[in-house]
Amino acid sequence: MKDTSYIGRDMRNESGEYTDLESCKKACLRNCSCKAAHFNGYSNGYCLLLNEVLSLVTATSNNTVYLKVQNSSTPQINPRIEQSPPPVQQTPPWIRQKHAKILLGTIGASMGVVLSISIYFFLVRKKAVQLEDEEEFLDGVPGLPTRFSYEDLSAMTENFSKKLGEGGFGSVFEGELQDGTKIAVKSLKGVDHIKKSFLAEVATIGSIEHANLVKLLGFCAAKSQRLLVYEHMTNGSLDRWIFNGEQEHGLTWHTKKKIMIEIAKGLAYLHEDCNRKIIHLDIKPQNILLDKNFNAKVADFGLSKMVAKDQSKVVTKMKGTPGYIAPEWMSLVITEKVDVYSFGIVMLEIVCGRKNVDWNQAEEEVDLLSVFKRKIEEDKVGEMFDMYNKDLEVEKEEAIEMMRVAAWCLQSDYTKRPSMSVVVKALEGSAAIETNLNYNFSYPPIPRNTMEVSNQKGQARDAISSATLIPSVLSGPR
Repeated sequence: MKDTSYIGRDMRNESGEYTDLESCKKACLRNCSCKAAHFNGYSNGYCLLLNEVLSLVTATSNNTVYLKVQNSSTPQINPRIEQSPPPVQQTPPWIRQKHAKILLGTIGASMGVVLSISIYFFLVRKKAVQLEDEEEFLDGVPGLPTRFSYEDLSAMTENFSKKLGEGGFGSVFEGELQDGTKIAVKSLKGVDHIKKSFLAEVATIGSIEHANLVKLLGFCAAKSQRLLVYEHMTNGSLDRWIFNGEQEHGLTWHTKKKIMIEIAKGLAYLHEDCNRKIIHLDIKPQNILLDKNFNAKVADFGLSKMVAKDQSKVVTKMKGTPGYIAPEWMSLVITEKVDVYSFGIVMLEIVCGRKNVDWNQAEEEVDLLSVFKRKIEEDKVGEMFDMYNKDLEVEKEEAIEMMRVAAWCLQSDYTKRPSMSVVVKALEGSAAIETNLNYNFSYPPIPRNTMEVSNQKGQARDAISSATLIPSVLSGPR
């Protein structure tokens, strides 16, 4: 633009020298801050490089202004133009199906876990409520023996540290009441909650007072703990005295006879003199305990079968110990006469001083009933007695009478067996012994492996005695 002037700020060339018009233009092109070149003169003049051009005006002098503008050939870049996204790849159908199955499986498993947890807490809560309801029931049961807390029994037994025995029912521990009375605490297992029938039986047994029955002193029913508290018997169980094989540490004939009569009296009381008939179901030497004076007491009857006085038979599952089980158990219809049969076996064991089934004997002598039958047929019952009591001072005829009573109790037809009250009279000599007897004794078969452990000399012991128990010879709570 010729003959113009400007309004704005200038920037001098670095040399400050006059120059020609062409040099002035090039200088502006080289300088990025230069917006225009103002040349004042002709071939030589003064060159001003302008960094701002606010206004141009017409001038009379020879002024020339060159404005720097953008070249129209330079390509324009629009920063607002966005590139298109890459095309989305389609997932194959089989992958989508697999993902769906995994998702459904995960959801199903999660729902299963949640459901299981919910059911668990529901059952736990239900059981807790049931325990609370049933423990409240305790207050309404009349005649219950002393109810101990678990903490009290733990203290009385020195934290259950003195174990007297162990069996299928649980364990038995020695303890002592505050008054110094020795006790035996039986911890039952397999009893998950309080059953009203169980408490009713405890109430019935706890009210029994008889010289030939072990006294149930109390019980504990706290949450999952079920314990029975009995009087402690100093001389342990009968089996340790009749099966020890050492005559000098055994029992005299007088004591043996007294023990048989006392067992019979205890059973007669259970069968006939209680408000409800109580069938023991597991009479054996291990369940006959002896106090410090060798008085015999029937034990382990706390969970036996109770029936009404006018009920002649009862149907129940088989219970008891092999070798002492009456043959009618095979029909599962039983009466109190099953105890009479078991008592007959115990009588033979006491008189002969050996086990009913003893695998340590010669093959033909293993089964005591078979030996008994053979000797009766040969009319040599006295020889049978001599085999096992060579050093025992006894009237042989009296011993034979005892075996005749045993044979009466062992009749296969339970209706032919005497009641226990009649047995007591026969043993005391106040009642005649039946002579028309069937000596074809029958009994359920006894597997060898069932009896082997219990036949180890000196190892079979009772729960409430101070001896060690072998689980295989115990029937557990009934």
